Amino acid sequence: MSGTITAGARLRAAGGGANRWVVLVVLCISLLLVALDATVLHVAVPAVTEDLRPSGVELLWIVDAYPLICAALLILFGTLGDRVGRRRVLLIGYGIFGVASLAAAFAPTPEVLIGARALLGVGGAMIMPATLSILRAVFPDRRERATAIGIWTAVAAVGAATGPVLGGFLVEHFWWGSVFLINIPLMALILPVGRWLLPESRGGADGPWDVLGALMAAAGVLGAVLGIKRLGAGDTVLDIRTAGPLLLGGVLLALFVRRQKRREHPLIDMRMFARAAFSTSVGCIILAMLALVGLELIAVQYLQLVLGLSPLETGLRLLPLTFAAMAAGATGSHTLHRIGPRRMVGWGFVLTAAAVLLLTLMGQHDRPWLLTTGFVLLGFGLQTTLFAAYESMLSEAPPDQAGGAAAIGETSYQLGAGMGIALLGSVMNAAYAPALASLTGVPGSAGSAASHSLGEAYQVADRLGGPAGAMVRSTARHSFVNGLHITLLVSAGLLLLGALAALRLPKVMDCATVTAEKCPKPRRPEVSLPASRKAAEAAGSGRAAH
Repeated sequence: MSGTITAGARLRAAGGGANRWVVLVVLCISLLLVALDATVLHVAVPAVTEDLRPSGVELLWIVDAYPLICAALLILFGTLGDRVGRRRVLLIGYGIFGVASLAAAFAPTPEVLIGARALLGVGGAMIMPATLSILRAVFPDRRERATAIGIWTAVAAVGAATGPVLGGFLVEHFWWGSVFLINIPLMALILPVGRWLLPESRGGADGPWDVLGALMAAAGVLGAVLGIKRLGAGDTVLDIRTAGPLLLGGVLLALFVRRQKRREHPLIDMRMFARAAFSTSVGCIILAMLALVGLELIAVQYLQLVLGLSPLETGLRLLPLTFAAMAAGATGSHTLHRIGPRRMVGWGFVLTAAAVLLLTLMGQHDRPWLLTTGFVLLGFGLQTTLFAAYESMLSEAPPDQAGGAAAIGETSYQLGAGMGIALLGSVMNAAYAPALASLTGVPGSAGSAASHSLGEAYQVADRLGGPAGAMVRSTARHSFVNGLHITLLVSAGLLLLGALAALRLPKVMDCATVTAEKCPKPRRPEVSLPASRKAAEAAGSGRAAH
């Protein structure tokens, strides 16, 4: 309690103005590390495979343990932060993330690396919703909060896109463990700074924390994401390894929703989904990520396997997408105030769909200006959509439910990413495989192996050699590019569907069309002490509970 009051006193002593932005810097550094770790390992997989010699299943878990565990625990730790203190959960997450990074950097066996990656997921799940819910409390004014969320979403995009570039550089100059070791000094710095500077905030929830409900949500999300990932890996929906987790996850999530509706003090107030702006924002986040992650995965394969770029060169080619996302975040607040959430989300989807259609002009030869233009439009459009959707979702949630709302947003982000890989990957495979499975003059087993992926097709072509090998290589490249075009068209259709869904959002922000003098200025909250739910509701959306 004394630490909470001290943090609040520091904010007030600093005048409340500039210090809020310092808090935002700390929160953004936290998010940057989590976003980096989601992608930084991708280019290090060959080096990990050569050093630790993991089996195929072990390698799959090395890559997937972090996002799976992180997605599963977001609701658990987001709602826990509402009860025990978001700053407390965030600081514990820092510590876990640092310890797990150290263990992963020097892992001697695949099993240790899998365990370390899972522990990184625990730390990430504690950090991600806490950063967004603390941001909600520190910026009670919606105009300032829009600017802060713009910066926050841009940092997330920067982290995800910078991961492959940074990972490629570190692997080329050091060893694979260095991709984790970079977290240690930053965590050693941010833990004491966060403890001294960040304010404590809690929701106004009465009653005990629903431990059983939190575990049901965690297991349900884990099953759903695991099943979706199996679909993305090429398994059929009838495969027990896919259908089992999907069915179990769906049942547990349905039971979780039913339990929350019946409890007097739920973890998540399901009435939030009855608000069109909240539920639509969540749906738009899922659709945006569904399009983005699937496209990024296929684009990386195109750049490396069709154009022959190295991992580092591939990461550099994707940097225009990052810079465009940063620009969208920087200008997002101004755009939101001028045109409102509905137009911003809708036109963001339309711009992204236009970028995707432009990228259908990609062929088997490098066209740098086309790719750069497409990636810039893609990054700006998607970041515009995500910014406005996150802002609307968080502003619609009551202050005492900020942690739960942030967890829902982040879970939607992860589910959309998994669904994107599964759906667009399936479309890509369906368009790519048939031409390779029945090549004249090529053994059936070789054609079947080549139909699995473009990388395997190249290996088959090298083994066959001669005219047969050349035919496999040429057909595979042509089929991949053809499949890429079909996948892009499907993605464009999903994005336009998102633009239609955005019509349910409000036309304008609160006070967006009036002058600052006419718009009532909200009182700055004392982000310190917990209160009852009734007191939080009585305080209104312009104040945090204290």
